[in-house]
Amino acid sequence: MTSLTTDICRASVLAAGVLGLLAAATVPSTAQQQPQQPPKGWFKACAKQEDVDICNVQNIVSASTGQVVTGVSLLEIKGKVNKKVFQVTVPTGRLVPPGIGLQIDGGKAQKLDYVLCFPDRCIAEAPLSDQLVASFKKGSELTLTSVNSQNQGNPVKVSLAGFTDAFDGAPLQQSDIEDRQKKLQEFVAKNNEDFAKKLKEEQEKAKAGN
Repeated sequence: MTSLTTDICRASVLAAGVLGLLAAATVPSTAQQQPQQPPKGWFKACAKQEDVDICNVQNIVSASTGQVVTGVSLLEIKGKVNKKVFQVTVPTGRLVPPGIGLQIDGGKAQKLDYVLCFPDRCIAEAPLSDQLVASFKKGSELTLTSVNSQNQGNPVKVSLAGFTDAFDGAPLQQSDIEDRQKKLQEFVAKNNEDFAKKLKEEQEKAKAGN
């Protein structure tokens, strides 16, 4: 029989896949000069998945390639499964025992244990308590630290600006979600085009110098 934790993870992953919940990006220094920027910040999306209703308040940090660097989700699941879950998603290649460290404004770190890994990402989670939500509303910045295969910590900072409005407000409409996804896809395509152009220019310079 499938465990409750696996059911919850599967439900949240299904929700992300159906809604296209890529929302933000961390842009490399070479791309920060580009005028085009991806959609950023906290937002809420809700959907029905089989026997459960899922609302997800989230902020996803992506690389210019579209790969998720760190995803933060506050999930409320109702129906066949009833649970509130806080999840953090990071790429694979992480050391599992250390988990993910969560700090709010430099306070005491809380450890989040990994519960599920896919070929492209791993998910850590903890119960979503009223206290944690209140801390997010009062705070200004999250620091989420995973440990890579070289035993080095990889801290990622996530602003809490806009969290309260997203958490207490209405979910985005499907059209708004599709618009965010389209803008992110356009941003990734533009970055890839600029990178290919720059690479070609560097190759031509190298040939001219020989």
